[in-house]
Amino acid sequence: MLTRRQFLWCASAMLVAPQIVFASAETDRRFVFVIQRGAADGLNIVVPHGDPAYATLRGPLAIDASATTKLDGTFALHPSMTQVAQMYRDKQALFVHAVASPYRERSHFDGQNVLETGGNAPYRLKDGWMNRLLSMLPAPRADAVAFAPTVPLALRGRAEVTSYAPSSLPQAPDDLITRVSQLYAGDAQLHPLWDAAMQARGLAADAGARQDPASLGKLAASFLGKPDGPRIAMIETGGWDTHSAQNPRLAAQLKALDTMLAALRDGLGEHWANTTVLVATEFGRTAAANGTGGTDHGTASAAMIVGGSVTGGRVLADWPGLANASLYQARDLKPTIGLDAVIASAAGETFGIDPQRVGATLFPDGSARPLAQRILKT
Repeated sequence: MLTRRQFLWCASAMLVAPQIVFASAETDRRFVFVIQRGAADGLNIVVPHGDPAYATLRGPLAIDASATTKLDGTFALHPSMTQVAQMYRDKQALFVHAVASPYRERSHFDGQNVLETGGNAPYRLKDGWMNRLLSMLPAPRADAVAFAPTVPLALRGRAEVTSYAPSSLPQAPDDLITRVSQLYAGDAQLHPLWDAAMQARGLAADAGARQDPASLGKLAASFLGKPDGPRIAMIETGGWDTHSAQNPRLAAQLKALDTMLAALRDGLGEHWANTTVLVATEFGRTAAANGTGGTDHGTASAAMIVGGSVTGGRVLADWPGLANASLYQARDLKPTIGLDAVIASAAGETFGIDPQRVGATLFPDGSARPLAQRILKT
């Protein structure tokens, strides 16, 4: 007989931490959205070392240009991102600066809601732009899969989503799995849920159960790399709210992101050539440092796009400058490129759908015109 303790152990082994969300479609192209929750400081990630006001505004927080990877005459990459720097040199990474969603206030909750729903104001839309993207793809092979107790808002909507994520508990024995499967076989409600969990477990294979950045990237690759695996993924990262002690905290955050992206690239192998990864945040941080060794909530930030399908080695920017007269509300980097346009272009080009049509579907409240320049290889 299956004991209560055995059942709880087996069930717990299926439970997950809020990390990754997947969805599947009949295509060989892969699209991954990495959200930086907490408002990542684009000015110290893609450093405008060529702007004369940068060092003055940042003071001791200014990143030493000599330690960075120079991207062009104006911008440089934070020294923690060594793997992404190599992707840039390999023409597999590009950056978009002074970018922002339509949101112009400074609430994390509201900003993330606008970013994930694709609305032009908080709570206007109930579903997420990634779920609407699914409706534009060829007939789905399976429902979306979430590495989370609840699916992140960007992927909520009409498409059904199951969940999966690694557990720190020991792997449940096959005999126990078999007995639980038999227990649920005749249950009209629980059997479909258990069956979906078993399918997700099979996709994870031997990717490992740790939540460190390298394991997370490897796990995502194990799903995306399967012939019958998902083609859309969302990866959550947190900890970007750097009000104090910003330099060491941001360096650690970027090293983790860099490690995860490299593990995803290496794990995908030949499939990396068909992969687009977009990294973005809900809003940026103030141009000037605060009094506690950090920065406060701002407006525009920097986004990055990496992958084997990317026409990289570029920084896309209509740079507004950091002089006081050029700042948004005299405190923030002024947004000059819409994040909606970046998403519409990246997603549309990835799946071979007109980015204009993608923008109208994903961002129905606005006018997300695609970028003037292509992001991906033709």
